[in-house]
Amino acid sequence: MQFSKSRNTSRWIIIFASFFIISLILWNTYTFFQIFKHEERLKMSLWANAEKILINAGENTDLELPLQIFSNNTSIPIMLTENDSIINSKNIDEKIIEDKKRANAFLSGLKNENDPIIIEYVPGKFQKIYYGDSELLKKLKYYPIALLLIIILFAALVYNFYKSTKMATQNKLWAGMAKETAHQIGTPLTSLVGWVEILKSENIDKSTTDEIEKDIERLQTITERFSKIGSEPKLENRDIVEETHQSYKYLQSRFSKQVEFSFKGPDNPIFASFNPTLHGWTIENLVKNAIDAMKGRGKLSVSVEEEGEFVKIKVSDTGSGIPKNQYKSVFEPGFTTKKRGWGLGLSLTKRIVEEYHKGTIKVLQSEIGKGTTMQVSFKVTELI
Repeated sequence: MQFSKSRNTSRWIIIFASFFIISLILWNTYTFFQIFKHEERLKMSLWANAEKILINAGENTDLELPLQIFSNNTSIPIMLTENDSIINSKNIDEKIIEDKKRANAFLSGLKNENDPIIIEYVPGKFQKIYYGDSELLKKLKYYPIALLLIIILFAALVYNFYKSTKMATQNKLWAGMAKETAHQIGTPLTSLVGWVEILKSENIDKSTTDEIEKDIERLQTITERFSKIGSEPKLENRDIVEETHQSYKYLQSRFSKQVEFSFKGPDNPIFASFNPTLHGWTIENLVKNAIDAMKGRGKLSVSVEEEGEFVKIKVSDTGSGIPKNQYKSVFEPGFTTKKRGWGLGLSLTKRIVEEYHKGTIKVLQSEIGKGTTMQVSFKVTELI
């Protein structure tokens, strides 16, 4: 507990320190921007004084300094006006100046950027200097926005990394719990096997002991499934028609007679590479999900067919159906429409099919109030 608190405290310190550094950078950027803007304003004041000297220059006026001021300004766009007419310009494209409409539009833009500098070159006569921000100042103005975007992207990256790390930790935890559950179930199962042998020796009805043995085998299968979570399963080249049919028959015998089961498959075997235990889990999840959708009453069909180089298993029901906008959501962990349930069945099925068996699973078709067909596809292999 103490370690967890210490880690959370460190995390918050890092977050606040990051925000402080970001705020400091943004504040310094804003300060630099204001300093540069003030410097450009001073340059324009000098430019205005030079313009005033040039207008009032006589034969003995030294024009070296004003001309030097004019020539040194190579970055700030300027328009000199008198009586709302443009009389001179600097650092502006000639094509804009030649087009009166474009020149007036450009002038309007300069008016919005900075307040004009007024030159009273003789009493009662005025000129106005309108100027814009230099390229350097414009880049500096947009720098905080670029910085914020970088920070947002970096924060998103950190969040995704944190989330994926947390999920990986949770997956390891669940895998460990599943393996421990399988280990714990193993002990009473061994004991049950012994008790069945005692029942047989007591001449108990054979049909009773047979059914108990079937359920014990089922528990052993479930234990094996849990033990495989988190580890790479061994794939075998088997007849997927027969394996699917066996899972189907077991489920058919253990559900209500109100569910009308049907199975359709080819007479010839179709071989694919899969793990029999996990494949049985896939069929069980799809069948149970279909029965839940029908609320324990309706028609359920399982079919296996070969199409080209793929074998396709379809599980159809006459349940409530799935809206099209939820076709992908049904495979997400935690998604469920039932009042009770964890929403892990189809998510686990998708993982088994796609990650372990390199197949595909999808909602083939569904209609609200009429039913759904789920399809699992595997690549057909040759018999070795």
